Amino acid sequence: MSGEFLVLAGVVFGINLLPAFGPPTWAVLVFFRINEHLAAVPLVLIGALAAASGRLVLAHASRRLRPRLSQRYLDNLDAARELLLGGKGRAFAGLALFALSPVPSAQLFVAAGLLHVRLLPLTAAFFAGRLVSYSLYVAAASAVSHSLGAVLSDALGSPLGIALQVVMLGLLVALVRVDWVRVLRRSHLKKHGEGEHGPTAHADADQPVPPRAADERRGRQVDGHQREHRAGGEGEGDG
Repeated sequence: MSGEFLVLAGVVFGINLLPAFGPPTWAVLVFFRINEHLAAVPLVLIGALAAASGRLVLAHASRRLRPRLSQRYLDNLDAARELLLGGKGRAFAGLALFALSPVPSAQLFVAAGLLHVRLLPLTAAFFAGRLVSYSLYVAAASAVSHSLGAVLSDALGSPLGIALQVVMLGLLVALVRVDWVRVLRRSHLKKHGEGEHGPTAHADADQPVPPRAADERRGRQVDGHQREHRAGGEGEGDG
């Protein structure tokens, strides 16, 4: 591997260790493509591999924060994991989010580390998605300005990009602060008819009694009163 590719790998890896407001990897790849004239295929492969490695390390570092959290926050995170990733459908959606989502990925990996989910499948999905997106950016590199300042200023100075970073940080805070245990409990109650003491438990008491059943019930009550009356009369005769 040439020195330029080693520098590229180090820069991309370091950028993807940042939890927020790092320059986008595609901009770095475009810069190396234009200024160092690196071959496109190894450029994309090394860039995607270094980016995925950096995000994986970031997620593992975030996971190491879990022992510092209170039990309440840990319970919240476990409940959030069940709500967001429980079931095959939601797990597949999570993989698709890491592979195809245009939103900043740093906060996604921090959240994955805090949620204590399996990181290798998410990282593999991220790597596969970045292979596609980086290839598109590098292929279009000839249409981009030939200066690092123009490339990075367009990437970092975008109001939409900054707003997305802020929103993702807010969602990351909400992941820890929201009472996911209560949300999960409510979800289970709705799924199972609001529990044993909910409306379904008393549904039979509110149902109208069919006329025939009502007549049979009244007949049984009359028979019971008659048997009690005869038993009382026999008792008085014995006395």
